[in-house]
Amino acid sequence: MSTSGATTKSTNAFLAQAAIAFGISFSATIIGIIYLPLDIWQRGFLLMTGLFLVSSTFTLAKVVRDQHESSKVNSRIDEARMEKLMADHDPFKMPG
Repeated sequence: MSTSGATTKSTNAFLAQAAIAFGISFSATIIGIIYLPLDIWQRGFLLMTGLFLVSSTFTLAKVVRDQHESSKVNSRIDEARMEKLMADHDPFKMPG
């Protein structure tokens, strides 16, 4: 009843795609804000909200990842306890 220690890992291509997509979308947002026909304070407001959106997105992703990893650890601890109980149990042992 042992479980394999295989973990899912993203490929380098997926990591590169995610990084490139983030770079393009962030750059396009900044360039769009710069070229909007607005006053400087309006551009500054849009820039600040864009940066806040990016930072809160990273924070949310980290929290979701941490919760998922925590649930995996708890599940592994429960599995290890059950395996130990099953290994220690001897159905042919006489009580007393």
